[in-house]
Amino acid sequence: MTIAVYPGTFDPITNGHIHVVERAARIFDRVIVGVAGSTHKTPTFDLEIRVSLAEESLGHLDNVEVRGFHTLLANFAQAVGARVLLRGLRAVADYEYELQLANLNKQLAPELESLFLTPAEHYSFISSTLVKEVARLDGQVEAFVPQPVVAALKKHFNH
Repeated sequence: MTIAVYPGTFDPITNGHIHVVERAARIFDRVIVGVAGSTHKTPTFDLEIRVSLAEESLGHLDNVEVRGFHTLLANFAQAVGARVLLRGLRAVADYEYELQLANLNKQLAPELESLFLTPAEHYSFISSTLVKEVARLDGQVEAFVPQPVVAALKKHFNH
């Protein structure tokens, strides 16, 4: 059984993230969406809420599991028995940072392979940061995130 981990802060999970997970679920026997407890960012939602929103948004995929984690990604992947780290690339600008992470993870856990997936073109501009800014300013985010996230953003920003 090939297990892949798709890590991120998912603050919040977007339709682009979901698209990547759906594609990964067709490739791998099991996909674990690892929701990182951030140590250097201040997320809008706490880890429990981010995990819950990801679970609601990905519940239609039988071979996908969502887990929060507070460790190094390499350690988390090893603990769940993963052989592959999935990373999403939206644009060329993401590549350099993602390559650095892939090389670091390869040093920490040589048995792990990094695989990059790109979202469909109509999701390539969506980022959690942009979605939060649109929501904060009371803009429409329904095209960018699933309904549970829309509701959570409206509640958080009191709209």
